Amino acid sequence: MMEGSQEQGDALEDRLRNMILHHSDMEVTPESQGIAPFGDQPLEIPPPFPSRGMDATQFVQPFGALDQAPAGSKTPRKRMNQAQRRQMSAQLSIPIDTRPQKSQSARAYVSPPAFPHHQYSHGNQHRAQRPHSATFRPASQGNAMPNAPPTGIPYPPHGRHHPSLSYHGPMSSPGEHFDWQQSQPPTPFNATSPRSSRHSNAPPYNNARLYHLRPEELKAQTDLLEGLCNTVIAGAEIETADIIEKESFRAKIEEVAQFAITQYEREVNGMHNFPPASVQLKCFGSLSSGFATKAADMDLGLISPLSLIQPDAPGSAIPRLVEKAFLDMGLGARLLTRTRVPIIKVCEEPPQVLRLDLLDERAKWERGLTDDGDEDEAHEEAEANPIDDVQPHDYRQHAHDHQPSPGLARDGCKPEQKFRSLRQSEKKNLSSYCGAAKGLLRKLGGRDLTNSNVVDFKKDDFQFLNEFSLAFVEGLADDKLRDRLLRYKSLNRYDLTVQPNNRTLLGVHTQVEGEMMAIIWESREVHEKDDVQEQQAQHWVRAWKLLGDKPTYGLDPMGYAKELQIAVDQLKRIPSIQVMLLSQNQHESAAVYHSRAIRLMQELGCHDTPSKDNKVLHVIIRHYTQGITVEQIRREVEEFANSRPQDILTLRTVARRHKSLQLAQEFERGLEKGLYPEKYNTHIKAYISSLRSPMARPSPSDPHFDVVVPLSPEAAQAISEIRLLGDPSKLSPNQPRDPYRDRLEFPKSGVGVQCDINFSAHLALQNTLLLRCYSHCDPRVRPLVLFVKHWAKTRRINSPYRGTLSSYGYVLMMLHYLVNIAQPFVCPNLQLLVSHQPEPNLTPEQIEETVVCKGRDIQFWRDEAEIQRLARENALNQNRDSIGHLLRGFFEYYAQNNQMSTVQCRGFDWGRDVLSLRTHGGLVPKQDKGWTGAKTTIEVKSIPAAPGLATSTEHEASHIPNNVGGQQPSPGPGSFATDQPSSPPSATAVAGSQAQIASQTTREFKEVRHRYLFAIEDPFEHDHNVARTVTHNGIVSIRDEFRRAWRLIKNAGKGAQQEELLQDVAQAEEWHEREQFSQLLDELHGREVLNY
Repeated sequence: MMEGSQEQGDALEDRLRNMILHHSDMEVTPESQGIAPFGDQPLEIPPPFPSRGMDATQFVQPFGALDQAPAGSKTPRKRMNQAQRRQMSAQLSIPIDTRPQKSQSARAYVSPPAFPHHQYSHGNQHRAQRPHSATFRPASQGNAMPNAPPTGIPYPPHGRHHPSLSYHGPMSSPGEHFDWQQSQPPTPFNATSPRSSRHSNAPPYNNARLYHLRPEELKAQTDLLEGLCNTVIAGAEIETADIIEKESFRAKIEEVAQFAITQYEREVNGMHNFPPASVQLKCFGSLSSGFATKAADMDLGLISPLSLIQPDAPGSAIPRLVEKAFLDMGLGARLLTRTRVPIIKVCEEPPQVLRLDLLDERAKWERGLTDDGDEDEAHEEAEANPIDDVQPHDYRQHAHDHQPSPGLARDGCKPEQKFRSLRQSEKKNLSSYCGAAKGLLRKLGGRDLTNSNVVDFKKDDFQFLNEFSLAFVEGLADDKLRDRLLRYKSLNRYDLTVQPNNRTLLGVHTQVEGEMMAIIWESREVHEKDDVQEQQAQHWVRAWKLLGDKPTYGLDPMGYAKELQIAVDQLKRIPSIQVMLLSQNQHESAAVYHSRAIRLMQELGCHDTPSKDNKVLHVIIRHYTQGITVEQIRREVEEFANSRPQDILTLRTVARRHKSLQLAQEFERGLEKGLYPEKYNTHIKAYISSLRSPMARPSPSDPHFDVVVPLSPEAAQAISEIRLLGDPSKLSPNQPRDPYRDRLEFPKSGVGVQCDINFSAHLALQNTLLLRCYSHCDPRVRPLVLFVKHWAKTRRINSPYRGTLSSYGYVLMMLHYLVNIAQPFVCPNLQLLVSHQPEPNLTPEQIEETVVCKGRDIQFWRDEAEIQRLARENALNQNRDSIGHLLRGFFEYYAQNNQMSTVQCRGFDWGRDVLSLRTHGGLVPKQDKGWTGAKTTIEVKSIPAAPGLATSTEHEASHIPNNVGGQQPSPGPGSFATDQPSSPPSATAVAGSQAQIASQTTREFKEVRHRYLFAIEDPFEHDHNVARTVTHNGIVSIRDEFRRAWRLIKNAGKGAQQEELLQDVAQAEEWHEREQFSQLLDELHGREVLNY
């Protein structure tokens, strides 16, 4: 019976192979499938699960060869494995659609095809295509709305998504339109669909277990999100009174700007009929788009189209002129020039200290004592105007800093003359020395080899870099280290200067670091805890020495630098080397330092048990005390350790003394800076005195506390207040300087209305209008966006200047979901609901406002009144999902990339796709845009030179009245009113003014890092990645938060106690810090403090 079944199975497999061969012999063309070819290239149907370089014919050839055997002979064959059976099954499941299809003349290519667009079955699990974007309409549906805007290029009928109806105007009658909620049949296979599931070189879908959703679970999840959203919206919406207050302030500072610019244009540029009303401060961003929250600042764009030199033109004096006008009227104002476009931060009521600092900074600039825009502080990105180019590691210098000095020219000097200043001092560590070397390299006109410039590197660049790298090694302060390095083949002078071998400065720095650890290995005091780890460590050290003499080191300098880094990372993992390098980092708490020492002790197989024979413990204690950062504390801890017998000395005891002394110092710094209320000063001083007192055994004796810090009666009474004051190590004097904050940063509250004035806001205004039109499409859009913005803020993933995403990016993420993923769609694609053929009789001003702005296509359906009317009539969509249901789908879409549970769609692929709101389907492959790897570019900006360095063209505005906006003095802004139009300046006047500006500007170089770990295309600036500030840590945090949110949503209604979805990260961290500080007090003082 079993043999008969086997024979039947063999016959079935033979029949299947014959069917595959029959289909593979058929000529498959785009025309036979009813598909218009893409460009002039013939289209090929890829195999379901292709290997690299394998086409469909190659895939079936081995099976065809089997069928060519003579009849009657049984061909020996190998049973197919699971992957081969799955591939064959996938081919057989391709539906053949012989119906002719309408050819598309043009199409938006969104994702290169990799797999056939059928539903792939694995067991009973289906992987379905995404729905089409909200611009596709079946051919059977006519345009029932005559006055609706025509759609753009029709979307191909067979995409990765199931078809989803789009808006072509309201339906004429309920009986005529398609049932949106009915299940849609699978679409025929289309190998050329632009919405292919994955790219051609992508692996097959993973077989992760799909999430099976029960109705009661769906209800619990949507109810949770619905309730949270209602709560958030009730407390997050901006009040009408706040809007009125902000608008009043806007009108007030607009008059000041009008007065200053008008006076400048008339008296300096000779435009005597310049109209003040042509200068406007237009609101954009969240306040104008409808997505503003209570904490939203005001974003304004300064528009002055009649100015001789536009405010955003290189070297324009208007930004500095407006800044001075605001300062003179008592406002807080600060010009930032290192952002993507120049902006002025303004606050209504600056504190006296801040205002004096701002005036002092302005005075320094006028005297030429500081660089323009010397701020490191980052400006929070305005929604709809992503000013996100202030990178965590930006480098900026003026042009003269980038040119080789006359005495340090790259040519004509001997290496020892060029690199004379490249010397490491005795007190300078390796990192500081390397930083100084990089600065000197830039001054000499050189650069290190990186992925961004490897294509442009020439022979002279390599030669110069090799000489500089050798000079870097020769400048080391440690003679032994230097001599050992120069004996390696990879640092041989002859090989680097005569032979075609190249190095990178980064690689040389890594090699120096590794050789330092190799020297430490040879003088280590302890060994690894067992023979296995000892042999592994010896192997890593031998591999390091062999790597230094690698014969082919110069063929691929960047690859060699990576090899060195991997080898150094291995050396760093050797515990016996780590002990020798043990030291406290600057601003590292004593508790964290102690934890690191405990981990090392455990890795060496040692225990914190006092004994004269415990050699490893004594070595760790000695290096622990020697590594304490603060010299005074280090001496006191060493005295304490030396005063105790070794047979009772433990690391825990030494660390407790260290913690008490460092805590006392941190409290003292807080007192010196006046950071505590005066009423607590007496108690804090008493507690500091107790912390510095000698340690003693607790009474009664306690095995858990060998020695403790005794408390005086005054300190014991104050211990409860000390707990409430919190950990002093978190105070600013005890923390490293925040690179994103400085003394000129405005407080978040207590300064009245704050705003940011942008001098290049033309596209920002268009972005704002686009978002506002989307907010009109459906009443659910606004609460959805506000909820997501609030969630991102509470979870601290909405700061582009700290490596995460701006609020504007989250708005685009939500709109992408509502336009392209929700089924049926919630919003139509407004940029595709236009003909893209502008009316022929438009004026240049109308074209600039509706068609092309700054060279960018800004066309979209912008009829706000019509959109609002149709939305009120529920004619723009047929989606009736609740807000909770839509939020659930949003988090599921971005949290995973498997099949979604309520939508025929897969989750977002963060690694391959770009969110593109303007395109069909909403996604574009990163490969197509060239957004596949980080790039560094050097931007050159012309900025006004300080008056102390050039003849100032800035007119004094000190007589601008302080009561502008109230009673108008005379003269004032109104005195410049004129009924005569301003005559356009002559070409001679413009050329002369431009030449004058050029002579009074200086160039600023800015290194901008373009990252594409997460990619969101700006709706109008298609070459701008809104998410380019997202760093590696940032993308990890963002994706972790989406996964966390989705995990909590799935657990809703299951009864288990869980954390809150909107738990504030800042509050959670504060609670955790207080808990840790309380534990520290318990450790220092023992059970004595448990009663307080």
